[in-house]
Amino acid sequence: MTTPKTNTKAVVQPYLTFAGRCEEAIEFYRKALGAEVEMIMRFKDSPEKCDSDKVPPGYDEKVMHSSFRIGDSVIMATDCDFEGSKGFQGFSLSYSAPDEAAINRAFAALAEGGKVQMPLSKTFFSPLFGVVFDRFGISWMVLVTPPQPCN
Repeated sequence: MTTPKTNTKAVVQPYLTFAGRCEEAIEFYRKALGAEVEMIMRFKDSPEKCDSDKVPPGYDEKVMHSSFRIGDSVIMATDCDFEGSKGFQGFSLSYSAPDEAAINRAFAALAEGGKVQMPLSKTFFSPLFGVVFDRFGISWMVLVTPPQPCN
């Protein structure tokens, strides 16, 4: 008899907060980057009743928890920002693809309604790299993954 293996490695995943715009953001990433929605749970669908003093009125249809996949990465997101985040900006999401055409498309899509911090250009580590804040204020580093040498 074989004992089933359990995952014993820790995992760190980004969890983004959109303060009421989560569903809009997911749809944006679906169109811009090909995100695939894995699940969406709305406040009204919670197995436990939410405290009315903790959830703003009208949040029944808002996203309590969601996850979506971009390539091999899973990103989680929510509308929960009831205290009003202070806008921690000490991180970026990194999006890489193997060819310049894909990076040009992704960068243009993310920049729509956002703000380019560093235009796409050649760097010592990538044939094409740029940084953009999307319309939701999320910072993205976008780059062509350089070919890896075969060993």
